[in-house]
Amino acid sequence: SRFLQIDPTSLRSLEVLRTIRSESTKGTLLETIDQTLTAMGSRLLRRWICMPLRDVAAITARQDAIAECVGNDTLLGQLRGHLAHIADLERIVARISTYRAAPKDLIALSITLRAIPLLRQTLSVCTSPMLKGLHDRCDSMDELADVLEAAIEPEPPSHLRDGGVIRSGFDAELDRLRAISKDGQSWLARYQQRQIERTGIDKLKVGFNKVFGYYIELNRAYADRVPADYVRKQTIKNAERYITDELKQYEEQALGAAEKAIGLEQELFEQVRHECARYIPRLQALAEAIAVCDCLAALAHLARQNRYIRPTITDDKELQITEGKHPVLAGMLGAEFVPNDVTLSSDGKDIAIITGPNMAGKSTYIRQVALLVLLAQTGSFIPAKAARIGAVDRIFTRVGAADELTRGQSTFMVEMTETANILNNATEKSLVILDEVGRGTSTYDGLSLAWAITEHLANTIKCRTLFATHYHELTELAQLLSNVKNLNVAVREWAGQVIFLHKIVPGGTDKSYGIHVAKLAGLPKSIIARSHEILADLESTFAKEASGDKLARHKTASQEELLFVERHKSVLDKLKTLDINRLTPIEAINLLNEIRSEIDA
Repeated sequence: SRFLQIDPTSLRSLEVLRTIRSESTKGTLLETIDQTLTAMGSRLLRRWICMPLRDVAAITARQDAIAECVGNDTLLGQLRGHLAHIADLERIVARISTYRAAPKDLIALSITLRAIPLLRQTLSVCTSPMLKGLHDRCDSMDELADVLEAAIEPEPPSHLRDGGVIRSGFDAELDRLRAISKDGQSWLARYQQRQIERTGIDKLKVGFNKVFGYYIELNRAYADRVPADYVRKQTIKNAERYITDELKQYEEQALGAAEKAIGLEQELFEQVRHECARYIPRLQALAEAIAVCDCLAALAHLARQNRYIRPTITDDKELQITEGKHPVLAGMLGAEFVPNDVTLSSDGKDIAIITGPNMAGKSTYIRQVALLVLLAQTGSFIPAKAARIGAVDRIFTRVGAADELTRGQSTFMVEMTETANILNNATEKSLVILDEVGRGTSTYDGLSLAWAITEHLANTIKCRTLFATHYHELTELAQLLSNVKNLNVAVREWAGQVIFLHKIVPGGTDKSYGIHVAKLAGLPKSIIARSHEILADLESTFAKEASGDKLARHKTASQEELLFVERHKSVLDKLKTLDINRLTPIEAINLLNEIRSEIDA
């Protein structure tokens, strides 16, 4: 595959598109990095972030384009200035292809096409291959733009049926019909004045409605002064409406011209839409080029705004990030956010077991690493001081769980199903993020599973893994497995208080500070005090039991040692005097059989 694969569960766990709690786009990775100016660019950036690249050359090409924009403020400003005037070309093309494009769509298309030469001119000075390629793909289609400008009014009505869509001068017959319809207003004014002079009634009005057409309106008080050729057409409150032969004749002429003009406009507009349809392949290619340009410029703008750095992407299995920051939280907290380093595989350690107190930042840290890798393989710069990242093929996360009641799946079942997916599909090139795996069942079951899972990841898959856990016993794996190391989140105890430093440091820890966190959460003081009493009792009891067990184990071991020495002294003497280098294979086998017989006896 050309792309880094990340499943919907991991996208949700990392809050790439929507937050877990509110299902909102606010506070997501996409919302944080989306600085695009066009609808096309925004949609493409969403696809980029959901389907990052795997190929190092392709990632580097995007990085080169972004770097050129980051290093040239004038270039970046001009690109974004031109992009701001570009409409949603993809949607317009979709409407053109189904002959549903409205007048305003064609005006938006015209404005967009007129902006392309300026965009093309700006891209002409670029040196990075990707931006140079976009210059060649920016097709302004001047001939289509000319047709649109000549045919469509700059500010057309929303609906074609309202008329006034086709520009004057585009069609001679339409202009003639419009002239007849337009001249009607002045004719009606002259006709009304003649009737006032004829009848001597100053309040006489000539009007129009869609039901009865043109009419002469007179108050009933003037009924005795109505001329004989006035034919009553409608009676309304306190007034009568009349028609004359002359007014009827004009109505037929004027309304006929207006209707013909509307009909002709519709025909002409359809012709323009069909002309646009001929350009659909070129318009689609242009839309794609604009979207790519917008994404690159947006990521450059993001990097300049936030002082992101360009990570080095390699084909090796390495992961080194110095002073990395969570892209979303760092933007929210500013200088308050504590950066952290991460090193995996580069130091021979593929797996990091991360222990530490609740609320200290373990989950934030492991999510942060996954998001930085995701962002880097999108081609984006990242919030860090320096970074070298070996391209990963898949990102897996097992972070949190919710009951799938509708599917009959418990929290633990979901947890194990997702973990099974990781173990069955992860490769040496994958990045695995595990958070509290095993907590959904009993302590011993959970610890056993977490231990076995870590062993499998270390011995069989050997992929880069960050495992945040409260099982402090897992820290012993660092002594048993050469590619496992321990990290913990530093805290400081001062004056009976616990201060979270949010800094990842080497080594393990066996303290969770759960009671302190409960105090911060607002549990009653009596509960907190009682918890401290119970904790002290438990620690005292366990300490005595552990001491007794240790003494018993030591005593038993010593006794067994003495018994072995006494019983098998002759065997030991024989082994001490043995010259192994002079033994033949047959002699060695025979000697082993003798020793075994003595021990069994």
